[in-house]
Amino acid sequence: MSIQPGKFPEKADIEAASLRIAEYVHRTPVMTSAFFNSLTKAEIFFKCENFQKVGAFKSRGACNAVLSLSQQELSLGVCTHSSGNHAQALARAAKLLKIKAHIVMPSNSSRVKVDAVKGYGGIVYFCEPTLEARETKLAEVMQSTNAIEIHPYNNYHIISGQATAAKELFEEVSGLDFIMAPVGGGGLLSGTALATHYFSPTTKVIAAEPETADDAFRSFKDKVFYPSENPQTMADGLRTSLGSLTFPIILQHVTEILTVSEASISETMRLCWERMKIIIEPSSAVPLAAVLHNLPHFAGKRVGIILSGGNAELDNLPWNQKP
Repeated sequence: MSIQPGKFPEKADIEAASLRIAEYVHRTPVMTSAFFNSLTKAEIFFKCENFQKVGAFKSRGACNAVLSLSQQELSLGVCTHSSGNHAQALARAAKLLKIKAHIVMPSNSSRVKVDAVKGYGGIVYFCEPTLEARETKLAEVMQSTNAIEIHPYNNYHIISGQATAAKELFEEVSGLDFIMAPVGGGGLLSGTALATHYFSPTTKVIAAEPETADDAFRSFKDKVFYPSENPQTMADGLRTSLGSLTFPIILQHVTEILTVSEASISETMRLCWERMKIIIEPSSAVPLAAVLHNLPHFAGKRVGIILSGGNAELDNLPWNQKP
C-alpha cells in the first residue's frame, strides 16, 4: 500500500503496517505501577517500547518503511541520518532483508547505539552534531551509493509504523483520558496522534519535550515551525527538529505539549529504574516527568504513556554526572 504524498496516513495504512511488521517486531507489554499510580493519583499504563527489538519503538517504522520498498529500491540499499535508535532499527531491518544500510551518525552519539548499529551490519559515517552536518553528509552518501533515504521521522511509512504502538495500547486498555509520547522529530508523536484519532477519538494526545530542546513546544504554541539548533539535553533522541510531514499532523491532532527540566528527566529515569525495575533511556522518561511535574492536570485520569526506548549508556548514566 502506497501512501499518497501530502495526504495523512489513513486508518487502513496503520492497520496494514501492523500486519506487515507483525513477524518482525514485538507486541510489547503494557505495564502498570502501584507506586506511580499512588504518587500521581492517576491510573498510568506504560506501553513498554523499551522491550522492543533494538530497544526502541523505531523498529516499527523502520520495518514498515523497508518492507514497503519495491525490489528495485531494495537492491540499492537504504540510508539515513540518526543519533541512534532509528539507526539501529534501519540497520536491523536492512539485515533482515539482506540489503546494505548506510547510516550517518553525529559524533556525539551514544557509544552503545553506535556499537549496535555496527553489530547489525550498518555502515556508519560520522558527522558534526548539527542538523546541517547530518543532511550534508547524508547527501554525500546518497550521491556515492544511490541508496534510498529512509528518513527517521519525515516519512509516512515511518509514521504509520510508529502508530502501531498506540494502536496496540488502545486494543489492550480502553477509556484512556490521555495518551502521552515524547517529541523530537515527531514520528512517534504524529503516529500516536493519528492512531488516537482513528482508534480512540475521545482520548487527548499530550506530548512532552525537554525545556532545553523546546522547538516543538514553541512551534506548536505559535503555529510556526522553529528549527532545533544544537540543543543541549541528555535526551539524545529528542534533539531533532520537527518534519514537514509530522508538524501538520501534530498541529491538527495534539492537544498540548509540556516541557520538563533536565533534572526532572534524570530524577524520573532513575525513579523508573528503581521502582519499576526496568531500564529506560532519558528520552523515555520525559512524558512521565511531565506527569510528575503537573500532578493536578492528571489526577483521577487514565493515562497511557509510551516508553519510547531503553538504550541507556550504562557507563554514562545522568545521575552519575558531576554538575
